[in-house]
Amino acid sequence: MDELFFLVEESPDGGYSARALGFSIFTQGETLAELRSNIKDAIDCHFDEKKPKMIRLHFVRDEILAYA
Repeated sequence: MDELFFLVEESPDGGYSARALGFSIFTQGETLAELRSNIKDAIDCHFDEKKPKMIRLHFVRDEILAYA
């Protein structure tokens, strides 16, 4: 595997959550730096030897527009 995608969202209570596409990997962090570190730790736990060469973070942001 060359690349692994994570969907990253801001949590309503603060911090961030990330889940891998196609794998049962989920992690959280209070800051983006902590989230990045936790993602690497989660990948180390999930994959034995064949780890992805690249981790792509896709930030998802909900925006509400009021239409009168």
